[in-house]
Amino acid sequence: MSARAVRKISESELRRQRECAARVREINGGRAAPALAYVETYGCQQNEADSEKLRGMLLDMGYRLTTDGGDADVIVVNTCAIRDHAEKRALGKIGALKRVKTARPECILAVCGCMPQRGAVSETLRRSYGYVDLVFGVHALWRFPELLESALRRSGRVFAVDVDGDGAAIAEGIPSSRAGGVKAWLPIMYGCDNFCAYCVVPYVRGRERSREPGAVLSEARELAASGYRDITLLGQNVNSYGSGGGIGFPELLRRVNGIEGEFIIRFMTSHPKDAGDGLFCAMAECEKAARHIHLPFQAGGDRVLRAMNRGYTGSGYLALVDAARRRMPDIVITSDVIVGFPGERREDFDRTLELVKTARFDALFTFIYSPREGTPAASMDDPVPGPEKQAWFGELLAVQNAISAEKHAAHVGGTMRVLVDGRDNGGGGDGRPVFTARTNGGRLVRVTGGGIGGGDIGRFIDVKITGSTAWSLTGEKKELQ
Repeated sequence: MSARAVRKISESELRRQRECAARVREINGGRAAPALAYVETYGCQQNEADSEKLRGMLLDMGYRLTTDGGDADVIVVNTCAIRDHAEKRALGKIGALKRVKTARPECILAVCGCMPQRGAVSETLRRSYGYVDLVFGVHALWRFPELLESALRRSGRVFAVDVDGDGAAIAEGIPSSRAGGVKAWLPIMYGCDNFCAYCVVPYVRGRERSREPGAVLSEARELAASGYRDITLLGQNVNSYGSGGGIGFPELLRRVNGIEGEFIIRFMTSHPKDAGDGLFCAMAECEKAARHIHLPFQAGGDRVLRAMNRGYTGSGYLALVDAARRRMPDIVITSDVIVGFPGERREDFDRTLELVKTARFDALFTFIYSPREGTPAASMDDPVPGPEKQAWFGELLAVQNAISAEKHAAHVGGTMRVLVDGRDNGGGGDGRPVFTARTNGGRLVRVTGGGIGGGDIGRFIDVKITGSTAWSLTGEKKELQ
């Protein structure tokens, strides 16, 4: 399904889900004790946004949310399939829940998200995890009330998995339950059309589907009016928003920027092949747009980039970095890189190191290649042994950590405006409370002193930067003069 043929869930279909939710609410209303629900999330920000919808629907069905799965009447594990490690962690959690199910067989155990979209994993859940009551993929999330009602009525194990993605659609009006009142995820599109050779996302989340601008703007206004101060527009590739018609992402950014209120607009993730001066101009024009872009480059060598099906060259990527910095000299640029892609040679990896030294990223998210069954890269020759890849990985970390440390150290002694978003439970070691905050560019700042307190969470304050590491800054709240 392409972005030009987006199916929307009809009002009659959504009404049916509300009717199912009402029946579940009636069931829960007859319990002697409140019905409890627990949702555990693995994976990316889109999975987090999906879990917010799961929690919203659970609340609508009469459940109270709990942070302890051990006493929950419904346990939902929202899974990730992007890397083998993420799948193993989720399967380990599902395996551990067998004890809970054995002790309390009446509880409902549900597994959802990206993992069930992979046919082999779905079959494994069917064959080897017989105590799991409900399995559904990302395309069936909007049907959660109907599926849970079936499980509650003990109609047998319930499976709703669409591995071909034929059921991919957009459902509006699903309730969300967001944690706190500072940061909010706002999905603007789903799926991906890029088919990078190593990536399973198009196979599990389907093809690109953009939400209508009016729906995005309406939700953004609600978030701003509710006091959210950090709103992140989400998509597997936000740059391709609206590619099937209608406005593009730069115009959407401008329209969100025009919403009344004091808040920061962030977005992720951007694909280099679709980024360009149009996006950078919009960012520079919009006073609420964060001076930060996450722009994954994945590899520095053109041969490897072609094998990855990334659609750009190393020099082309660096030209984008230069263009962004010309428009916004203060922009924070972060990126992703994969070490040890099949067929990568030492000279290819050296080009990655050269690109990192030239681009001078503020931060880098680094991964050793993990094969995913069903992707083209999984069948490619991969002659470089693991220990050698690990050595390359260490070299890359050393280079980037030195750059990050240098960039952060340059801020010591200065003052930065930050948004306080929470309390650092680790504390400062001297008994004083420590709070976490983010700069406009997304840098983490651990703040103490100057009378900072819980009342500052959700507020923009000025902080005097007193220290730094490769990963964060430390500072003290500046008192009003």
